[in-house]
Amino acid sequence: MLNKPLIAVPLGDPAGIGPEIVIKALQDAQIAAASRCLVVGDRGILEQAMTFPGMQPMTIRTVEHPREVADEPDTLYLMDLHNVDMQSFVLGQPSAMCGRAAYEYIARSIELAMAGTVDAVATTPINKVSLHMAGVPYIGHTEIFAALTGTEDPLTMFEVRGMRVFFLSRHVSLRRACDMVTKERIIDYVHRCKAALRQLGVTEGTMAIAGLNPHSGEGGLFGDEEVKNIVPAIAALQAEGCDVTGPVGADSVFHLALQGRYNSVLSLYHDQGHIATKTLDFERTISITGGMPILRTSVDHGTAMDIAGTGKASAVSMVEAIRLAVVYAPHFRKE
Repeated sequence: MLNKPLIAVPLGDPAGIGPEIVIKALQDAQIAAASRCLVVGDRGILEQAMTFPGMQPMTIRTVEHPREVADEPDTLYLMDLHNVDMQSFVLGQPSAMCGRAAYEYIARSIELAMAGTVDAVATTPINKVSLHMAGVPYIGHTEIFAALTGTEDPLTMFEVRGMRVFFLSRHVSLRRACDMVTKERIIDYVHRCKAALRQLGVTEGTMAIAGLNPHSGEGGLFGDEEVKNIVPAIAALQAEGCDVTGPVGADSVFHLALQGRYNSVLSLYHDQGHIATKTLDFERTISITGGMPILRTSVDHGTAMDIAGTGKASAVSMVEAIRLAVVYAPHFRKE
């Protein structure tokens, strides 16, 4: 069926587990039934990955344009960029060649999505060392997508078992993260998070703001961030008609969201939300990048070069990333 969402899947760093988990994910019955996938990568790398222990080979069909992607069983549709020299390729080792190849897979996938010829992009792991060795001027996926889509400050949302979590701050110290919990920042982020949810077609439900301190500060007994910044921000948002509540104690807000009480949670620092989602289900915690003109989902694990080529890599996260891309693609719209 050609009306299935068409998902571009860049292969990731060729020296990591990306090729293996892509092949395994495309053989998953759920993915085969719900989607069409176009792998952007290198034929030699995929052919090698199919020889790993326990791997089931697929027919590789090379295409020049996404419209050539059909719906044949046990067939991997590939846009072959021919950018890996198999004579010098070393599995499990960072390299400039692999960093450059991984970047080119992503760039081509973004190009296809921006042109509207694919419905979404589901990304696989890349290696920061390889990117650096290749002279790629971006540290990771989010930065690449921001630059190539012209997005000033993309949002990261995690989703696992229907629970959605945004992050007020990410890669800063805990001390700095506390300083970033300001009324103005919370108001700005809630508006941006709500816009990101609308992009995905999520228009109903309440967003919960997590508390920062134990028991949300108990009225200032255990810290005054709630009193000074979080409660005033929520009050201002509610006065605007924004469906938001809190602060809800961080020891209960994620459980309540999982039960369906809230459509999303704003975590006030990196580990607060990461611990909640990854403890619930590490492999099925998927990253969705919001605020861009295209839909991007991603596995939330690394290249695992230490097990590359062993056939041991789990494709659960890759399957989930493609599944969520399929779920949201029909509803996605630019903001």
